[in-house]
Amino acid sequence: MYNLAMDSKEIKEKYLKFFEAKGHKIIPPAPLVLENDPTTLFTSSGMQPLVPYFKGKPHPSGKRLVNSQPSLRLQDIEEVGDNRHTTYFEMLGNWSLGDYFKKDQLSWIFEFFTQELGLPKEKLYVTVYEGSQEVARDTQSEEIWKSLGMPQDHIVFYGVENNWWSRSGIPQKMPVGEIGGPDSEIFFDFGEELNTHTDKNSSCHPNCDCGRFLEIGNSVFMQYEKQADGSLKELPQKNVDFGGGLERITAALNNNPDIFKIDIFLPTIEKLEALTKKNYQGNEKAMRIIADHLGASTALVKNGVIPANKMHGYVLRRLIRKMAVKLLNLGVKITKDNLKNITNEAVILEELLKFNSTLERGLRETEKIAKINGKIAFDLYQSFGFPVEITADIFEEKGQKINREEFEEEFAKHKELSRTASVGMFKGGLADASEVVTKYHTATHLLHAALRQILGGSVAQKGSNITAERLRFDFSYPQKLTDYELQKVEDLVNLQIENKLPVSCKAESLDEAIKEGALHFFAEKYGDQVKVYSIGNFSKEVCGGPHMSNTSEICRVKIIKQEKVGSAILRIYMSKWI
Repeated sequence: MYNLAMDSKEIKEKYLKFFEAKGHKIIPPAPLVLENDPTTLFTSSGMQPLVPYFKGKPHPSGKRLVNSQPSLRLQDIEEVGDNRHTTYFEMLGNWSLGDYFKKDQLSWIFEFFTQELGLPKEKLYVTVYEGSQEVARDTQSEEIWKSLGMPQDHIVFYGVENNWWSRSGIPQKMPVGEIGGPDSEIFFDFGEELNTHTDKNSSCHPNCDCGRFLEIGNSVFMQYEKQADGSLKELPQKNVDFGGGLERITAALNNNPDIFKIDIFLPTIEKLEALTKKNYQGNEKAMRIIADHLGASTALVKNGVIPANKMHGYVLRRLIRKMAVKLLNLGVKITKDNLKNITNEAVILEELLKFNSTLERGLRETEKIAKINGKIAFDLYQSFGFPVEITADIFEEKGQKINREEFEEEFAKHKELSRTASVGMFKGGLADASEVVTKYHTATHLLHAALRQILGGSVAQKGSNITAERLRFDFSYPQKLTDYELQKVEDLVNLQIENKLPVSCKAESLDEAIKEGALHFFAEKYGDQVKVYSIGNFSKEVCGGPHMSNTSEICRVKIIKQEKVGSAILRIYMSKWI
């Protein structure tokens, strides 16, 4: 369909080898899905796990590092559909931890782009930090670029909004302890013909959105740490943090401003063209969203995430459901046979099929709505499971926007009503606080930990119900357990009972509990202070129910049944050994 000069795999291999030859150690990428990080759900850049080393902690692999990091950034999700934004991407990164600085970094990345990849020098523009009250103008980077042959009119200065980088944005938004610094970005110029501004002589510049320029790399000079008084203090060492989007670099090398025409997305685009019997041209936005969201969803599923209403699972569900809307917009009937033309991932197929009937009913309902508002959007969410983003996307074509504040107000009212209605009920689905129920409740902690140990960390509790006769435990997992797996779980639970493990409890803030690794799937049911129950070294969970003081007080238990109760949700019944 399209001819490519070089594919993404070749570019990644060249990049890693280039910096390895410059003395860098290739390090493995960090996990995409983060389970115990209270600040974020996913890895969004290669530098994320390296923060302690920027601050001076020695890295076991040395001071020069390089890798390619799969990343997920949700802040760009509303921009997906244009020619360059994605939620899921791969970031090429190299780092200096107090070793080389501006001269080597800018010289090497320029050498990589122009000599290793062969990008025309005249097609490259660079941006430099213009300075602020806190940090001076970066004249050093300007002089380095000039020495490399960059013409003065290809060097553009910008302020903190464009040429300052931290995970939180500009210096004023950085929390205490956050690190950041000025940066120098590299842009590829696809040509004057892409300049859509009326005044073609003065309006277009590297950071405009007309489509002419595409950022392909950013060298951050990580030098500063935010202080309690609001000032910026220099770090004990000067660091380099480079990031270059593999997808964007591939598009530049192939001189095509549309990143969805590279090898990473082409197979999906071609499958969509065949399935819809429509050309990509004229249907770019819908096909780009599907291609991006399908790639992101597939990556999340492979990392153990399943669709849910909270945290990682909610992000996955949101991506899949928006994909479903776009498929319908393209005229695709959401059936198993049709969907298998674009993906064989069982979790994604099941979620699309499950949402389809709800989606069709919801779309019929939206046709009756003349004007959208926050309350109507919430009613659609409550009745049809429509995330507000999907409703906003549906009404965008009518030129209408949802008042997000109104939606959030309605959502808050609903949560308060639900909380009030639940007052007086026992926590955790307990029938009462009798001794036998308390024993079973303590056993759910053992069961949860055993399931995660045997099946993996993607297992997460979804609910429980406990009576004097049995415990019922719901958890996330894509398929039923084998008899062998069930027996292993049962044996592991009973082993902890036989080991006579002590059950301890301490009260602390939710943030402290999360930092200590306590499981916290229902943390929103509690206040700022929570109880954390530890069973020896086997289990640690945030919980509000009653517990025994030692596992020896629990009778041996037996798994009596399992059943599938929802999309990738299993239910296990367990009773005392008989």
